[in-house]
Amino acid sequence: MEFMKRYIADCHFSHQALLTSMDHRPFETVEEMNEHMILRWNETVRRGDEVFILGDFSFAKANETAEILSRLNGTKHLIIGNHDYYLSDKHFPQDLFVWTERYREIHDNRRKVILCHYPVFCYPGQYRKSLKDGPYAYMLYGHVHNTRDERLVNRFISETRETSYMPMDGTEEEKILCNMINCFCMFSDYRPLTLEEWIEVDRARREKMNEQ
Repeated sequence: MEFMKRYIADCHFSHQALLTSMDHRPFETVEEMNEHMILRWNETVRRGDEVFILGDFSFAKANETAEILSRLNGTKHLIIGNHDYYLSDKHFPQDLFVWTERYREIHDNRRKVILCHYPVFCYPGQYRKSLKDGPYAYMLYGHVHNTRDERLVNRFISETRETSYMPMDGTEEEKILCNMINCFCMFSDYRPLTLEEWIEVDRARREKMNEQ
């Protein structure tokens, strides 16, 4: 059985404010939200899958966050976000994560994946194509949820993709690839997705935005 790499950002377990402001998540209580996210996670993630959390996993204290992590399938890697306060508690069991870092570059199915809680606009490999002429690198981020900041990021992505340049070893101009994907949990109904699935979610979301 082949296990998958999966990605998700900004779960914000136990963050009461996101029910009434910013995200306006459709739950009556954080307990209801937490149980829904745990259910969706475990419906999707197998025990051998790797999940890369792109920051702001939990707003809860260390013991509650540890309990939530212990209920979730897969091995977990954390890109540290600005709300992961539980990490500073000396009683939090750090080994619940394989690693915790602020920035990481990995490979997924021969593609380079740049992981950061914050969008990185000029990421390494953004011009590069693979041997099959598709994009070589993807920048996966979180932090901005579905706010005005995400709309500004989308404007940057759209303008960049319309910008032409001359490759160093080319004979005609090409467009910049700029493959930045916001892995905000609400875009995937709180499910950690594979890179291929996030590419499709992002494509469909941008098509819908262009129709409006």
